[in-house]
Amino acid sequence: MIWHKPDGTNISREEFDKQLDSIISRDSWIIDGNYQRTLETRIKACDTVFLFDLPTEICIEGALSRIGKKREDMPWFENELDPEFRQWIESFRANQLPEVYRLLEKYKNNREIVVFRTREQADKFIEKLV
Repeated sequence: MIWHKPDGTNISREEFDKQLDSIISRDSWIIDGNYQRTLETRIKACDTVFLFDLPTEICIEGALSRIGKKREDMPWFENELDPEFRQWIESFRANQLPEVYRLLEKYKNNREIVVFRTREQADKFIEKLV
């Protein structure tokens, strides 16, 4: 977890970039999250991308299901779905997903790209690994 501070605020972009550079310079790493501003940097540095291209309704349900639960990526408990975050989810498909696919197309050589359109597809992928 590098973006969120325990008090619910975020680190600066400069500090985020510094920590990101440290992470992607390692031999192996996993980064979960969109962080669109640094997406190209991460795609260029990785060997595998897993994209969850799930329907908006499923993403909203997932966000709602996490309310009130302890999470490793957020050091506080959410009591409700933040309206701004809900709007971000609802507009993601139109506003951000096309850029994600553009970057995946641009960097598709020499890396594995796996797109899951359902949670069941992800579950089956993991079952094959075990």
